[in-house]
Amino acid sequence: MPHPFDLLVLGDVNPDVVLGPLTGDLDFRQRENLVGHGSLTLGGSAAITAAGAARLGLKVAFAGRIGDDAAGRFVRDILAERGVDTQALTVDPALPTPLTAILTRDDSRAIVTSSGVLGAVSAADVPERLLASARHVHASSYFLLPQLAAGLPELFRIARAHGATTSLDTNDDPARQWDPAGIPLVLKETDFLLPNAAEARQLSGKSALLDAAAQLAGHGPTVVVKNGADGAIAHHRGEIVTVPASPITPLDTVGAGDSFNAAFLAATLRGLPLPDALRAGVEGGGRSTLARGGIDGQPTWNELFPLTETESA
Repeated sequence: MPHPFDLLVLGDVNPDVVLGPLTGDLDFRQRENLVGHGSLTLGGSAAITAAGAARLGLKVAFAGRIGDDAAGRFVRDILAERGVDTQALTVDPALPTPLTAILTRDDSRAIVTSSGVLGAVSAADVPERLLASARHVHASSYFLLPQLAAGLPELFRIARAHGATTSLDTNDDPARQWDPAGIPLVLKETDFLLPNAAEARQLSGKSALLDAAAQLAGHGPTVVVKNGADGAIAHHRGEIVTVPASPITPLDTVGAGDSFNAAFLAATLRGLPLPDALRAGVEGGGRSTLARGGIDGQPTWNELFPLTETESA
């Protein structure tokens, strides 16, 4: 059966207010803390991934939850402008849309989020018709969405039964628990795990990155680790693939990992081999850092792979 969507993304969506760069510690004594830049843009790991994948030419649908408020309408409109199908973006009648403030300083950032509807997002927000309609299903922010996380193994099983592949970016765990009982269950139904290096170490309990990737791959998925200035590595059926970072001086790293996800998945769904998909991820994540916020710097497919290269391949 043909799939109307290349990619179904499950997870979080919210406005991001990005402020920075800070030049010192915040002063909480009711004083103004002035910075050089501020922006209001699309946030949420899942939403940034969906927006990036749509910009890369994939047919993308999104399933999640927003509040019945201006913030929810704001993020829905941005996703729709990118061409993302939002019919399964449920409006919660009681809880508000999450809000995130991101404070940047040098190459680091602090993230403060009001959770809003995040705790209410569940497997019931994901119609089975969408699971049957996508070539690939991706989930983000596992630890911010406890009800969805509990249902994710079954959602992935259903998607796979309909012929889809699956991927997961857990992102950070604010509670620092890392769900040792639940993670193996979902990894058994996951084709690609997409953590950053710090997350891979926490999820696996291993301090050496290659050991961490190997331990996580033992549960079944191909493990693709985003390693910042050192590029990316993948552990696939015992084979290690490494790709160096792009020679880019970042302006703002907000959402870079999510843009990596989008480019990696777009390349994989276009049939590129793993080393080329890794390179696409690194390039896509790198290019996203040349603009402020998570989505303004996301590349098109032709920017990742110019027509001359594509035609000669």
